[in-house]
Amino acid sequence: MKKNKTILLLIVSFFPQILFSQIRVSISTDISLQRNFKKEQRFWAFGQDVVVNWHFTPRGGAYASVTYYSNGNFKNRLAASAKSSATSPQEIFFTNKAQIRLIQISLGWKRYLVGTNDAESKWNLYSITGFGLIFGKATNIYSTTIDTSLYNAPQQPVNGSGHFKRLTLDLGLGLEVPLGGDIYFYSEGKIWIPTSEYPSKYLFTNNNAPFAAMATAGLRILF
Repeated sequence: MKKNKTILLLIVSFFPQILFSQIRVSISTDISLQRNFKKEQRFWAFGQDVVVNWHFTPRGGAYASVTYYSNGNFKNRLAASAKSSATSPQEIFFTNKAQIRLIQISLGWKRYLVGTNDAESKWNLYSITGFGLIFGKATNIYSTTIDTSLYNAPQQPVNGSGHFKRLTLDLGLGLEVPLGGDIYFYSEGKIWIPTSEYPSKYLFTNNNAPFAAMATAGLRILF
């Protein structure tokens, strides 16, 4: 009985080493071009990804990424309506100059469809599936000062700056080419699909917003 316990303890003590001895880690970074496709909030932005990959097998593993972007700029045509029928004019039309900046944290799975994470000569093709959390900041600047004693200002977007959050489903495809010395050049196409719609008075549209796609290019180093 004691012998069996001793063997069991040895197996349990060495199991984590056996399990994780095959795991390799790589770090990648890239430059990214972002396009938000949501109507009334379309913009371009530039950014960067920093990604840590855990390769459980040559073809599959987990990743964690942090992505941040520059301000995306766009304009909305808005109107303020008079509170009284005696007020003239009955409507004031003006322009809202808006900015949105997005930062995202994502966790997910990377699967190599062609090749492996440690390929030495051939190109690789992989898929990305994950879940993310967007931390957004929106800034609105009205071109006209609205006298709220006489006019009803738009309920959204309000004049000023505020923060919002969104949960996302992250999908993508990547193409990778080994450069030698465990260094890889890669390019990805990704999309963030919003899965939550917490209302924000700083956004012109909250439904399925932001809906962004990204094109990236960068380097991955395998350790």
